[in-house]
Amino acid sequence: MSRLRLSAGLVIAVLVTATPVFAQQPAAAGRIKVVSGSAFIVRQNATIPAELGQDVFETDSLRTGADGRIGVTLKDDTRVSLGPGSELHLQRFVYEPGNGSLGMVIQFVRGAAAYVSGRMAKISPQSIRLETPAAIVGVRGTSLAVRVDQ
Repeated sequence: MSRLRLSAGLVIAVLVTATPVFAQQPAAAGRIKVVSGSAFIVRQNATIPAELGQDVFETDSLRTGADGRIGVTLKDDTRVSLGPGSELHLQRFVYEPGNGSLGMVIQFVRGAAAYVSGRMAKISPQSIRLETPAAIVGVRGTSLAVRVDQ
């Protein structure tokens, strides 16, 4: 009986100490809706092959190879698509309209991309910033195509 109590105590101790780790998992900023060819998520210096339905987090980068395409829908229904040989960094994404916390910064690094604004642009257009190596675009509820040549 004492072994059973010891085992149960150890299991409870592990669960109690592991709970804060689970609680610290960041919420996904969005999800991959379309992917083909060579397409990757770069997360914390690790390159992960992109898969349909996979979560995308704040500070992730998206990268496509010469034959790759990727499309992501963010939590506020913003849609971003990348063509072949492209890369972008999701530098910031906060969408908590109930708390008044809104903000998005997307940096287009290279290649071709399409952007269609979501609910955040309607609620707080000044909280969105799209950056390229040569310009910064303020969003006022719009769709646009970007091409960055290097």
